Amino acid sequence: MRLFREHGWEVVGVARRADRLEALAAETGARVFVADLTVQAEVDALRDFVAGLGPVHALVNNAGGAFGLASVEEGSAEDWIRMFDVNVVAVKRVTSAFLPLLRLAAADVDGVDIVTVTSIAGHVAYEGGGGYNAAKFAAHALMAVLRLELAGEPIRVIEVAPGMVKTEEFSLVRFGGDQAKADAVYDNVADPLVAEDIAESIVHAVELPSHVNLDLVTVKPVAQAAPHKVIRGGLKPRA
Repeated sequence: MRLFREHGWEVVGVARRADRLEALAAETGARVFVADLTVQAEVDALRDFVAGLGPVHALVNNAGGAFGLASVEEGSAEDWIRMFDVNVVAVKRVTSAFLPLLRLAAADVDGVDIVTVTSIAGHVAYEGGGGYNAAKFAAHALMAVLRLELAGEPIRVIEVAPGMVKTEEFSLVRFGGDQAKADAVYDNVADPLVAEDIAESIVHAVELPSHVNLDLVTVKPVAQAAPHKVIRGGLKPRA
């Protein structure tokens, strides 16, 4: 949101926590809307709010989250449902709600964009990732199908799949609030990605010429070769 605003975009930020949204609004001048995107009525209210502001040129689906690292056998079905609701069904809800608005805008400009942030967990499975892998694989498939369904329309479908990104809450939520476990994920990793790195990728993809579509952007720190292979300690050339 910050980077889009720095580039001159009018932005509506959406989240469940009003206090954080209000702080972002004060900092960036963006409009904000409080909503739980797993609730259809709140998605509909968001659509109606945005429709009243003018044409919609880009939608960025950035909601997501992982809950637990249990095996497929022992994992909580309730955690799996939560992960699918946030990572997959919410993307479907918002995309369905906003496609008519995007089509209206596309009639007057060269093209519009749907960007969804998934994860490399949606491309490579790893032990302990069962529910999150399944949800992100589903989100990846959703984008692939959507791209086929919208073929022939001036609507780009862009998937950004980050690897290890050190943020304030992702691992903390995954480990149920255990700060020590969350910190250990990034311990001694040379320069894990940060949220601003992913923002750069999103804004770059959206601002490319309208005939250029980055179908899939995979973004990992150099220290991460795969979800299950992360180098801890300094990076250096082999002798």
